Amino acid sequence: MQTQLVKWGNGQGFRISKNVMSELGAQLRDTFTITVEQDRIILTKAFRHQTLEERAAGYGGSLGPYTEFDWGDPEGSELW
Repeated sequence: MQTQLVKWGNGQGFRISKNVMSELGAQLRDTFTITVEQDRIILTKAFRHQTLEERAAGYGGSLGPYTEFDWGDPEGSELW
């Protein structure tokens, strides 16, 4: 695939086809790291931490069968 560097607002940019981005698993607003090696520009999809909701979705929407634990009545100067 070939693309052309074009003026984009006050900067320049490349257009990358939807097929290429789909093959990479990239979505709009994903973050990439740009490195330059010799005469090459290398784009690498940056690591992104998952949100709590995304992590929970991997477990069927629940983070566990946790319930509150009763530690009993205060025995010292604890504030409840």
